[in-house]
Amino acid sequence: MRPAPHKSVLMREVLNVFEEKTIRFFFDGTLGAGGHAREILEAHPEIERYYGCDRDPNALAIAEKTLEAWGKKVEFIRGPYADAAEYLEERGVGCIDGFLIDIGVSSMQLDERERGFSFMGDAPLDMRMDPEAQLTAEIIVNRYGETELARIFHEYGEERRSRQVAKAIVEARRKRRIRTTAELVDVVKPVATKGRLHPATLVFQALRIVVNDELGQLERGLKAGIDCLCAGGRIAAISFHSLEDRIVKNRFRDEKDRLKILTKKPIGPTAEEMRGNPRSRSAKLRAAEKVEEEL
Repeated sequence: MRPAPHKSVLMREVLNVFEEKTIRFFFDGTLGAGGHAREILEAHPEIERYYGCDRDPNALAIAEKTLEAWGKKVEFIRGPYADAAEYLEERGVGCIDGFLIDIGVSSMQLDERERGFSFMGDAPLDMRMDPEAQLTAEIIVNRYGETELARIFHEYGEERRSRQVAKAIVEARRKRRIRTTAELVDVVKPVATKGRLHPATLVFQALRIVVNDELGQLERGLKAGIDCLCAGGRIAAISFHSLEDRIVKNRFRDEKDRLKILTKKPIGPTAEEMRGNPRSRSAKLRAAEKVEEEL
């Protein structure tokens, strides 16, 4: 099945963050299909170098085609955005004028069923953004102890019935290894929290976060991005659930001596955007500007 075209969320709002700024160097930590990059490059012809970073080689391949009109102005970097400082130091870049991250799984990854991010359909329990990474969801589901599984589902999925889900998984895998998304859904569905969301939603979210160390990446990536900003440079972060948004909010607050917060409250999608792209409904944008440091 061919994935549906990826729609970058909060496009107008992201452009507004950088609208007043003259940008020389820009770092896009989650390049994806290049949607935000294309619009930022069009809005800022003064950009000398646009660094597009992503762990997913499939996304980078798509982005290269999306951004081919800008030629060598764009440099593609495969790896985690948490290592932004190292990438920039290797390239002799002292500071950047813009830093953007769009956190979490993309529509492309969800739609690529064989990668196991989605509980819709059936696929191997994978969930790796970087296909060369060692840890998979199948390893976690079949090897981690019941207590650790319950902690993961509670902490990263905020699943209220985390202990019951963990117990059901351990009992099921005693009979047969759980190898596919459909098999995991069959185990989880009877015992997970029932409500507006599909019963497997929070369990899959938690597994994906752990497989890809998403919250650890976010903590380190925000620090790296802020450290690398020039005075007057701006950082924008798009999150999709409360765990991510809380980390962004707290990091910006903790950096109050170095940052001027531009968004008192997170900015969400318009009703029009949600109608056109239902996956945007939980998106939240926070932004801040680096201030001159006192000598």
